[in-house]
Amino acid sequence: MKNYGFIRVAAAVPSVKVADTAYNVAEICRMTDLAERSQVSVLLFPELCVTGYTCGDLFCQHLLIAEAEKGVKEIMEFTRGKAVTVIAGAPVSYMGRLYDCAIVLKNGNIKGIVPKTWLPNYNEFYEARWFSSGRDFLNPGASVTGRNLVNGKDSVREGFPSEIKYAGFRCNISPNLLFETEGTIFGIEICEDMWTPLPPSTYHALAGAQIIFNPSASNEVLSKHEYRKSLMSQISARNVCGYVYASSGFGESTQDLVFGGAALIHENGILMAENERFSTGPSLTVADLDTGRLDFQRQKMSTFGAVAPDGKPATEYRNLYSYIDLGRHADTDFGVCLHRHIEKYPFVPAGDREESGRRCREILSIQVTGLASRLAHIGTSSAVIGISGGLDSTLALLVTVLAFDKLGLDRKGITGITMPGYGTTDRTHDNAVGLMDSLGVTRLEIPIREACDRHFRDIGHDSSVHDTTYENAQARERTQILMDVANSVNGIVVGTGDLSELALGWATYNGDHMSMYGVNASIPKTLVKHLVEWCADNHFGDGGKDGTGSTRAILHDIADTPISPELLPADENGDISQKTEDIVGPYSLHDFFLYNFFRNGYDPDKIYFLANKAFAGIYSADTVKKWLKTFIRRFFSQQFKRSCLPDGPKVGTVSLSPRGDWRMPSDASCSIFLKDVEKS
Repeated sequence: MKNYGFIRVAAAVPSVKVADTAYNVAEICRMTDLAERSQVSVLLFPELCVTGYTCGDLFCQHLLIAEAEKGVKEIMEFTRGKAVTVIAGAPVSYMGRLYDCAIVLKNGNIKGIVPKTWLPNYNEFYEARWFSSGRDFLNPGASVTGRNLVNGKDSVREGFPSEIKYAGFRCNISPNLLFETEGTIFGIEICEDMWTPLPPSTYHALAGAQIIFNPSASNEVLSKHEYRKSLMSQISARNVCGYVYASSGFGESTQDLVFGGAALIHENGILMAENERFSTGPSLTVADLDTGRLDFQRQKMSTFGAVAPDGKPATEYRNLYSYIDLGRHADTDFGVCLHRHIEKYPFVPAGDREESGRRCREILSIQVTGLASRLAHIGTSSAVIGISGGLDSTLALLVTVLAFDKLGLDRKGITGITMPGYGTTDRTHDNAVGLMDSLGVTRLEIPIREACDRHFRDIGHDSSVHDTTYENAQARERTQILMDVANSVNGIVVGTGDLSELALGWATYNGDHMSMYGVNASIPKTLVKHLVEWCADNHFGDGGKDGTGSTRAILHDIADTPISPELLPADENGDISQKTEDIVGPYSLHDFFLYNFFRNGYDPDKIYFLANKAFAGIYSADTVKKWLKTFIRRFFSQQFKRSCLPDGPKVGTVSLSPRGDWRMPSDASCSIFLKDVEKS
């Protein structure tokens, strides 16, 4: 069963009884069984969950430590025949010292033991009273036979982790253990390790760990949880990794502290799943992490692989670790249930109204500042825009108006030109005129029919043949008008084309494809519509900072108008006959394809899989496949248009500028990508 780079992980918070190992082991086994039935591959339990974290000086009692070891053996036996890997916390005694450890169990075996490195001994914590640091196992001379998966051979090296006998097994013990299961590598740090200036997780990630598991026992105090979450978010973002966290909960001693039982799962800075704290019962928090996406981001980030402590090259640094093969993980059916949110509109700001508004303001600020800076650099107070009454030219006009306001320039220096052609409808024409008038810019109207008729006669083209020549001649005529008017007013042509059109090549080469500064160059169509609607309600409408009620009404009507280049004559009712989304496909799908292809580096079959999840009930699988193939064909064949783009500001993480984010040969083949769709 294909996993598409996903792995299912879970953070378990069981009920505990302090020092009652039999009860705790039974709870751990019960939750392990639940995780197995949920097709979880790696299951994390809290710190010292076998005994309970709050045993205090009972940790000095040999009986408790011996019973904990017996308990671990029971859990180990319980995992026999199961696909899930279990990470359980227990105290481990070795050579007269006690260690706070995470024990990795798989299919009736102990695969490794990771001792806690940093022991808090401040405020309410006194761990150094009972435990020793896992750094003991990093002393020179300690050795272990660990499978080095990086070099592909077994080796014994000085400085490698020690090997101890525990619960009847000889097993590796060290903070520097990494575990591999079917290409996914994970490491472990324990509670306080995360809070230190140089957490072990950073070193684990540099050595190849894609996921970090943190068994913890973190008590609750006012506002601590928000800080804890921010730490996890930052660690997972900085290390480009998944981060799974499970902390002790109900049943721990409340003599002086309260443990809320927090469970959180992050991926590259994003919270994927979280439980409800302060529950009186157990909880299992599940998420499907995307290791393929993490690998892609790391490969793109050239500094990630180059960074290693003490100036050591990455390959030498990895030799400080032992890589332990866990074998196969759970055969999870992600097609039945995927434990992660798939965003239909990844370019559109998410969150509540306030957060969405903040992001819209920032997007506009980047566009506005880019154009304002260019105008100031040139030393011009004139800009020319072709206004069609469609979404793209509307957003470009709004950005230009705000740029002029920012520079203190007269809006009359903005020349908006509507250029009615064969396909112009009353609706789009009236909206274009009304918008320019309501915003107080200079308005010109220059019809292009006569000029195009003359041009067709000159080149011997039959104007009744509505082919590519018929359409593109209109676009190039409009661009010529804009360029010449810009020259006459000593200004620049502000481009209106958006990111989605650039990806699909839905622009006339040297027509609407060309301008002197393209403010929408990294704004996809779904975001253009969202921004226009947001501007209508928050900036250029009733109660907004600028404009009038009529401006608001016009903007909303533009947002509701079918997307069209209006290059073909209107229908018998005078309505738009040429609808872009009927020709190239829904922009909601194409923007989804573009984001996941460019931003996440997904293969087409994975994009197809996710699109069917995201748009279930909206588009059929056949429809998704049809337009995905269209996207791939057009994205490759139209690169030549992107290779000579005008300047324009990068706004989001996806940009197709040939001078920055996307450098692709214009004559690359798309055959392997189309084949990947066909096998889906």
